[in-house]
Amino acid sequence: MKNKEILSAVIGGAFFAVPYLVLSAPMVPSIIIGAAAFGAGELVLGESKLTLKDTDPSLYKLLNTAKKQNKHILNMIPLLEDEEIKKQLNDINDSVTKIIDTISKNPSKLKQTNNFFDYYLPITIKLVDRYDEIENQKLSSSESKEFIKSTNKMIGEISKAYKKILDNLYRKEIVDMDVEMKVFNSLLKADGFNDAEFPIKKESDE
Repeated sequence: MKNKEILSAVIGGAFFAVPYLVLSAPMVPSIIIGAAAFGAGELVLGESKLTLKDTDPSLYKLLNTAKKQNKHILNMIPLLEDEEIKKQLNDINDSVTKIIDTISKNPSKLKQTNNFFDYYLPITIKLVDRYDEIENQKLSSSESKEFIKSTNKMIGEISKAYKKILDNLYRKEIVDMDVEMKVFNSLLKADGFNDAEFPIKKESDE
């Protein structure tokens, strides 16, 4: 027996013994009281739901760090002047939030993210911080202007890359569901319940 079941049995036994042996109560009511106490003990002492921190501490630490990095990105947005880069960073923040949430719920998908947590995200933070520093200095050198220009372009590429990473995390589910829908549609048609065809993309439509 598990520890909680042993303790529940002890509680139930005590609630049976006291009325029956000490108070000389009839056996049937005493049994009912003991059974109720056992059931209550099972509910109260029920095992708590394990969290990611309990089951995979290293992944929990990785995702917690990523959450802090993503919050840093969000906090940097109001400090920047360029509206386009602010928009891109908002998109990045949104993608990172969804990626973290997806991995938290499906840890097995972590291997699909490749270098995202270990390299992509930290470098993004470093790039945003340096951009903010250079932008605030109002430098007029050709090097600083080129840096601002190239960083704007790079942030845009990062935003696209993060969206692709998020898409890839759900690619298998999308493909599997598409197959299931086609099979289901075929069954419906075979049983005479559906005359609709799934649209097939033709070269002439492109």
